[in-house]
Amino acid sequence: MPPNLSIEQSTTGILEPQEADTIDGGLVKDIEQLKHAKDRKLQIVWRNVIIFVYANYSALYGLYLLCTTWMKWQTLVMMYLGGFGITVGAHRLWAHRAYKAKLPMRIMLMIFNTMSFQNPIYIWVRDHRVHHKFSETDADPHNAMRGFFFSHVGWLLVRKHPDVITKGKTVDLSDLKADPVVMFQLKHYGVLMYTLTFILPTIIPMICWGETMENAWYFCTVFRWYFILNGTWCINSVCHLFGNKPYDKSYNPGENHAFSGVTIGECYHNYHHVFPWDYKAAELGGSRNNISAAVIEFFAKIGWAYDMKTVSPDIIRSRVLRTGDGTHPVWGWGDKDQTKEEIESAVIVNNNNNDVKK
Repeated sequence: MPPNLSIEQSTTGILEPQEADTIDGGLVKDIEQLKHAKDRKLQIVWRNVIIFVYANYSALYGLYLLCTTWMKWQTLVMMYLGGFGITVGAHRLWAHRAYKAKLPMRIMLMIFNTMSFQNPIYIWVRDHRVHHKFSETDADPHNAMRGFFFSHVGWLLVRKHPDVITKGKTVDLSDLKADPVVMFQLKHYGVLMYTLTFILPTIIPMICWGETMENAWYFCTVFRWYFILNGTWCINSVCHLFGNKPYDKSYNPGENHAFSGVTIGECYHNYHHVFPWDYKAAELGGSRNNISAAVIEFFAKIGWAYDMKTVSPDIIRSRVLRTGDGTHPVWGWGDKDQTKEEIESAVIVNNNNNDVKK
């Protein structure tokens, strides 16, 4: 889930413990009501419009510099650090609690997250949990039913729909309030964000490996930030409007493998909305174009990441056969001559011990 540009725009100003949603007799009825849009009068946030117009043209110039000048390899490596702060950190660790991380890893991910300038972890997670709970309704901050542009970037250019603010108060954030790393970032976000997003990414390449000031600002800083933003935005727009649905055809999000590089492994979105607690955010892990899962698996090997949640092949197969659209590469029914009995008897290889099960 992508950012807002200001804390003021994304919160009512009071960060209090949240209560469970019991309005109108239950969540299903609530969502059905929220699907019928009301009070959609747009209030443009001109400050955000100006910032994004400047960022867009500056990022394009940064891309031009990448194509026409010699960039140091260290400069290119910096591109993805902020992205991992979103995918590995804010999304899989803090929003979905798909795994646990020791203090050094949480501090590192908090730093990377701040580099991405997508709001504090606390705000990001709150909005993302609302997005999952009320997906594709007016309580969803980037409701894809309002069109591609709105779900990609337009939602950041206008004030939030009142339902987003109202439902945001129903999300439980007690786990974040108990994490000192998250609360430290929230308390000092202004200083941390300007330092880690704009100042250091410009100064460090110039001092440490001799990058030009022009390359450092337009590419290392502005293009890097805008590239990460667009990768996050693509998840909310492209992945919510296009793609096949092998796990649940009733869900709006789809699988978009072509965007794996841009989203560093967050493009398997039909799977993610069906099984949001899986640390891989996909059926397959780091061995299959899922860079963020590979990062988590690396830190698991050195003991910094642990208690990684995942879904068993049997549960995945059962869900695919019950609700999928038939496009799953193993349990789909692309072969029109294949019987349901043949599909259900497919051989499963357990990647952990290479045992073959029926």
